[in-house]
Amino acid sequence: MILVADSGSTKTDWMGYSPNEQISFSTQGINPYFLNAHDIFKLFSKKKEIVQYASQVKEVYFFGAGCSSPDKIEVVSNGISSFFTNAYVAVDHDLMGSAYATCGDKPGLTCILGTGSNISYYDGKVLHHGTHGLGYVLGDEGSGTWFGRKLITAFLYNQMPGDLSFEFGEEYQIDKETVITNVYQKPGPNTYLASISRFMVKHKEHPFIINMLREGFQEFVTSNIKDYSDYKSLDCHFVGSVAFYYQDILREVCLNNQVKVGQILQKPIQGIYNYILRKEGIKV
Repeated sequence: MILVADSGSTKTDWMGYSPNEQISFSTQGINPYFLNAHDIFKLFSKKKEIVQYASQVKEVYFFGAGCSSPDKIEVVSNGISSFFTNAYVAVDHDLMGSAYATCGDKPGLTCILGTGSNISYYDGKVLHHGTHGLGYVLGDEGSGTWFGRKLITAFLYNQMPGDLSFEFGEEYQIDKETVITNVYQKPGPNTYLASISRFMVKHKEHPFIINMLREGFQEFVTSNIKDYSDYKSLDCHFVGSVAFYYQDILREVCLNNQVKVGQILQKPIQGIYNYILRKEGIKV
């Protein structure tokens, strides 16, 4: 069996192929900045969908957030290898997976707008990493963490319109102490902040939320896309829940900045899966 995975900090999507069946399932996000190899092994051990196939898996192709340096790749590779003991394991950055899913064999910009945000140029064969992807403290413009942070500060600073503020307070029961505990003391502060951004889905027609989305996407375009001098001539693809659910405003901001929008995918896993199987010579 061949397993293919696309992982953000919040969730990992998996698809598997064997001549007799195809499977799909999900696990929590596997990010080496927040999990070690033993954590990854334990995560697999608790998932029935994985345990029953452990000995059958011969190849694992994992594309994940945080897998951008040799030491972080090793963490994930060791965790996967310790569970799938009969498998060849390949680990790469989630941007590489996004490039496979959106660009295929053609050049373009591939962007992630999910829990976090990032961008790279793909020349059709090689992914060229830039200076972006600084994480939820220094970067992540236009991501779930960015919007979650903006919502929390607007609420706590009394800058949120009264109608939204009431609903936000009722839904999240947020105060200064709760926020400080979750952001500075508990694990997974980025996923906590991103979870708050889901409030926008129900209120995406509200002028305050529309302006916030425009601001976040404009900051992503300015800080990330426009950093590439030839961005106007390239197709710019997006993956991730934030890009997908708010794509009308994302397209509007891109149009105003002369950015050519290509594909917008909520989840790249199907495209990555198809690409890997084609490389393996398997028809899908």
